[in-house]
Amino acid sequence: MERVKWGILGLGWFGEKHAEALSGIPTVELHSMCRRSEEPLKQTAAEFGVPNTYTDYNEMLTDPELQVVSVTTMWDQHVAPAVAALEAGKHVFLEKPMASTVADCRTIVDAANASDRYFMVGHICRFNPRYAAAKREIEAGNIGEVVSAYARRNIPAFVGAQVLPKIGPIIGDGVHDMDLILWYTRAKVVSAYAQTHTFNDYANPDSGWSMFRLDTGATVVLENNWCLPDGTAFQIDERIEIIGTKGSIHVHETHPNFSVCKDGAFTSPDTTYWPELHGIRAGALRDELNYFATCVLLGQKPSVITPEESMAAVEACLAAEEAARTGQVVYLNK
Repeated sequence: MERVKWGILGLGWFGEKHAEALSGIPTVELHSMCRRSEEPLKQTAAEFGVPNTYTDYNEMLTDPELQVVSVTTMWDQHVAPAVAALEAGKHVFLEKPMASTVADCRTIVDAANASDRYFMVGHICRFNPRYAAAKREIEAGNIGEVVSAYARRNIPAFVGAQVLPKIGPIIGDGVHDMDLILWYTRAKVVSAYAQTHTFNDYANPDSGWSMFRLDTGATVVLENNWCLPDGTAFQIDERIEIIGTKGSIHVHETHPNFSVCKDGAFTSPDTTYWPELHGIRAGALRDELNYFATCVLLGQKPSVITPEESMAAVEACLAAEEAARTGQVVYLNK
């Protein structure tokens, strides 16, 4: 069986999730890993049986056997390794959000379009079967024209404490749902307004609510709170409601789709994004990585998402963050 030789650049929590998912895909060979801290790098490589390790990604990219690179560094460190990997002739799977500024997104988009290698941003929700089913219903015209959308994606405070020093809730999680809504509607955002609330001493606010107007006239509201009580039964409180001129769609991707009661409390473990199934990391993360691997093997350019679509979601959410800082509506795509 032909296998794609894959490297992971950045081995934080999500880089390790990539390693777990990739190691369960028969058509992928985990070929190399890169992390600046040498001792954790060696430990992770030994755990997954990866033969090639690097503390400098530029050195990793010189390996002619390496075909695909996952870039799983922090979002504000995406540009240099993503562009370097494309210029080195590697296919690139970049985790969302694409970058921390619109200018950096444009740099990546231009590099992707100038390369003959494949490039894809990991918008995992497009591989959630319920969100994909919503796309099919909308494409079929079953709810008419979208006039309103509401989405929420909230997480417990203990998770927020780990990420709020690095990224805020609107761009960190709202970008998922903004991408979905733009995917569903094929529209452009023309204005953004948001309000945030801060009560912990982090670099970013604990919660944010955003409102957007699309060029179709539709209104979009996103709720992103990274401060649910730590005793919350689920790690993500997630749902989306889309109202059309002929019908509506409602997706509840949270409790109680699967619940366990033990020690006097309910928990709702993940069953969608990266659950363990029959000893391997399964779910939407594995599906999107497997999709990209299949594209590489078959020589077919990925079509589920384009670089420009990923950039549009970032631009909208960054506009909302600016609106929250200034208290003013921000206008886009004038």
